[in-house]
Amino acid sequence: MSKTALLFAGQGAQTVGMGRDLAAQFPTAPNWFDRANAALGCDLASICFNGPDAELTKTENAQPGIFLVSWVCFELLKEKVPDLKFDATAGLSLGEFTALTAAGAISFEDGLRVVRQRGKFMQEACDATHGGMAAVIGLDEAPTREVCAEAGVTLANLNCPGQIVISGELEKIEKACDLAKTRGARKAIPLPVAGAYHSPLMAGAQAKLQDELAKIKISPPLVPVISNVSALPHGIPTGISSRLVEQVTSPVLWEKSMRVLLAQGFTRFIELGPGTALSGFMKRIDKSAQMLNVADVVSLEVAVKVLN
Repeated sequence: MSKTALLFAGQGAQTVGMGRDLAAQFPTAPNWFDRANAALGCDLASICFNGPDAELTKTENAQPGIFLVSWVCFELLKEKVPDLKFDATAGLSLGEFTALTAAGAISFEDGLRVVRQRGKFMQEACDATHGGMAAVIGLDEAPTREVCAEAGVTLANLNCPGQIVISGELEKIEKACDLAKTRGARKAIPLPVAGAYHSPLMAGAQAKLQDELAKIKISPPLVPVISNVSALPHGIPTGISSRLVEQVTSPVLWEKSMRVLLAQGFTRFIELGPGTALSGFMKRIDKSAQMLNVADVVSLEVAVKVLN
């Protein structure tokens, strides 16, 4: 019996216009955008649909925007495939909050509000520090760890074979990029991000996020949700809260998370939300896994056809 996991997009997937065609085509979709606007007290839908890019890219808008569009993709897929069954969820960084919401651990409004606050707290940490990130392409984990130790930066995302993201102070990131190239990396490219996500430079956001999480109800998930921090399923609600706080400064163990699911017999993965980054990672992790994605009307129709 094949098992299906739902995967939820992370920051960086945002694009102006995301969700607009879904809201125009499906009568139930605008309701979710209206609920989001009401929950946040701002027109998040308009920022997703119309930008401008500089506004959507702000961490406090990008994070809830991706959460919202990913959620709408999830709800529409359930509507079009009434007997959709999924056996686990996972999400990249902020996508872990969407994964927990899809698994019934957090309500839609609470998830959205916490993610917006998380974005604000992370932006504040970015503004207070001088950090950046870089993608190291074509270098294995062990030599990349050595590069990080030598340059004084940290691993931020272990996405898939041959693609690791590093994080830290800007000057040290430049040094790490130069070192990585001398050690055989095909490329080491600084990323256009506001700061050093998933590094100790984000520590300023943790206590504030902990306070926000304490205000909401977290229930045991109805299906396993893989933690970015441990690459294992979340446990009790207090543990979920702790892992989400830890996640802000910890590396995202995405490849390991996917390998855990593959080892448990998962053969179908559905990426929900803007972009296809997670599908791209899976191709590098295991070409034999079936990947579907839902980001817009066209990809939704393709996924529905396959699943029905």
